[in-house]
Amino acid sequence: MIRRNADVWLFLLVAFGASWLIALPLWTRAVPLGPPAFQLLGVLIMFTPSLGVLAVWLTRRRGTPLKEWARATGLTLGPDRGRTAALLVTALLGVPLLVAVALLASAAAGVVSLDVAGLSLYRAQLGATLDKVPLDPRILYAVQAVQAVLIAPFINAIPALGEEWGWRGWLLPRLLGDPAVSSAPGARRVWPALVLSGVIWGLWHAPLTLKGYNYPQLGAWAAALFIGFCVIFGALLGWMRLRSRSVWPAVIAHASVNATAGLALLLGDAAAPPNPALAGISGIVGWVPLAAVVLVVYRLRPVTAPR
Repeated sequence: MIRRNADVWLFLLVAFGASWLIALPLWTRAVPLGPPAFQLLGVLIMFTPSLGVLAVWLTRRRGTPLKEWARATGLTLGPDRGRTAALLVTALLGVPLLVAVALLASAAAGVVSLDVAGLSLYRAQLGATLDKVPLDPRILYAVQAVQAVLIAPFINAIPALGEEWGWRGWLLPRLLGDPAVSSAPGARRVWPALVLSGVIWGLWHAPLTLKGYNYPQLGAWAAALFIGFCVIFGALLGWMRLRSRSVWPAVIAHASVNATAGLALLLGDAAAPPNPALAGISGIVGWVPLAAVVLVVYRLRPVTAPR
């Protein structure tokens, strides 16, 4: 028990410490506070959970064979490659569908005004670039959407693995094996670990979210709101990890939501831009269909702690 807890604390110390260290330029104003800085530093920060995993292996688990370590942390395709392949396809195509459903739910709830015909918000986002692109904005958006669904997830998978190897690959199984988290049997034991890992994941984003990242209208309160999204979406990623015994479906799902969530909101009306704290998959309204999917998959395909 003592050794297991020490491993977790070492992992968290490295993951959180390295993320704050990388984000220091934002807090000291060494770089301008804006989207380019957020994106660049955000990508670098995504690798810090993997640094935590490596720190545990280098300092406390070096006697563990690499093959066993890779299997235990989800780097293999799991015992049932067919199931993992099916989940990979589900992650690739299902997450964009869920993003679309969340956008439609947001429109139905009145927290976003869609302008699919005119694409006014998308045009405003392009700005002067629009005059330099010899394509109709609707065609350009369609091309970007196809790229976001079918190509970008594989590019985004590199930094997404940096996170998922830590959170779902290494941390979630450790929390599931810790009686301090839950001593309940079977599937009931999974939920406390999922919630705790989601809260930790959300708190880890604080170097950026305290600066308003994802929800700029909220300022520092964005950090608290984003924890809710991390718990719900993290539960879906955790289900993929436990169902396949592989981290790769969670990697693709994570990479896909990063590629499609922002693009979906650009279907809004420039005259009344959507509030991301309310609209879209990471907004409060979008949490509803996301949570419904989580409950359905856990009901239809229950998962238990890995042995």
